[in-house]
Amino acid sequence: MSKQAMDNVQHCTTMTDVRRCVDALDDVLVPLLVQRSGYMTQAARIKQAENQVRDEARIQTIVDRVRKQALAEGGDPAVIESIYRSMMEVCIAFEHREFARLRQQGDAP
Repeated sequence: MSKQAMDNVQHCTTMTDVRRCVDALDDVLVPLLVQRSGYMTQAARIKQAENQVRDEARIQTIVDRVRKQALAEGGDPAVIESIYRSMMEVCIAFEHREFARLRQQGDAP
């Protein structure tokens, strides 16, 4: 059986230990989230109409995928779904802003 992400959680005895570990994860997560948001700009550039920004079918596909992955990694699927739904709402709002900005600048097709 392969190792799950939950198996990588270190035993902490103090809040300083917990915060150090969380900070180390944030150092990995933030660059990935910045990269992910860059793809929202790409999507805003590619989509032809603003009503395409919010894609309910895609949202559900992502939720289904991350819930399955969370379970496989030993995590709580409901927690991961909630995090992703919040993140997707923020990304959708960002993509709407990018959609408008790109068209205002004439950078979209």
